[in-house]
Parts: sequence; structure tokens; C-alpha cells
Amino acid sequence: MNQPESQPTTGEVANVLVASHREFLAFVERRVGDRALAEEIVQDAMVRSLEHVGEIRESAIGWFYRVLRNSIIDRARRAATQRTRLEALARELETTQADPELQDVVCRCIGELVATLKPEYADALRRIDVEGTPVKDYAEQVGISSSNAGVRVFRAREALRKLLVRCCGACSTHGCVDCTCGGPAPHCAS
Repeated sequence: MNQPESQPTTGEVANVLVASHREFLAFVERRVGDRALAEEIVQDAMVRSLEHVGEIRESAIGWFYRVLRNSIIDRARRAATQRTRLEALARELETTQADPELQDVVCRCIGELVATLKPEYADALRRIDVEGTPVKDYAEQVGISSSNAGVRVFRAREALRKLLVRCCGACSTHGCVDCTCGGPAPHCAS
């Protein structure tokens, strides 16, 4: 009489999969072209697969290769969807023109207050926030690291925010939409 085959335990399947990790990683890396991404896909697939060990009705390795193929396809679909959304956003931003009326509504004293900041803060705000220079490019232009440039622009924005609150009061906390401050007070220019 034939004895029914027993199902492998989760531990046995995990051992088989871990022993083949290098092969799995090479398989995925050949298809995605990025070692770090391949490692992430293999690890995610292993974690998800161990929850479904009881469903295996074939070779664990063959089954796992199929799981990996599906994971690669899913990742590619998500990346394509994300690219499509980013391209749509970029097209929208390219076609969006600055609204002159909206710019007139914004508190007129901001330009004057920026000039009272440290010169490197004023320069960072002008280049990054007004001209749209990427932080990385700004860092290269002024000869500092990208992280240092990020800190500089953060501190510049904070300094401007505090100055606006001190000089413009309540209207600045509401985005200067209904600005009534009439420009910076003489005591704010210090």
C-alpha cells in the first residue's frame, strides 16, 4: 500500500528556501537589474510565502520561483503606475501658470523681510523657493553638501516664519490671505 505523503512543515520549507537564496536573488536581479531591489523582492516574497506553506502541492523551489515571477510583475506594474502619475503631475505643473492675482494677495512684506535675513539664508530662499533651483544643484553652486543645503533652507524658512509672525502678527498665521499689516513695521527690519 502507498502511504500518503506528509506535507512539509513550515520550518522544512523555510530551510529549503533559505538554502536557495542566492539562486533566487540571481534570478530576480537578472530581471530587475538592481541588486537592492532584487533583495527587497526576494525578502518580501519569502515573508509572504511562509504564510502559505500549507498550500504548496509541488516542489517548494518551483513554487517559489512562480511566486518570484509574480512579485516581479507586480513590482513593475506598481512602478509603471507611479511613473504615469508622476508624468501627469509634471505635465500639470508645466502648464500651470502663476496666478498674478494670487501673488498680489500674498503679504507684500515678505520680500522686504527676506532681505533682513542672513545673506546666505536670503540667497537660499531666493534660489530654491523663488527660482525653483533643486537643493542638490544649489548645494553644488555654493560649494556645500546637499544635506547642509537642506539644513540651510530649513533654517531660512524657520527664520522667515518667525519674523513674519513677529512683524505681521495674526495675518501671517493664516497665510497672509487677508493681509492688513501694510508692510513690515520699522522695528521688524532689525
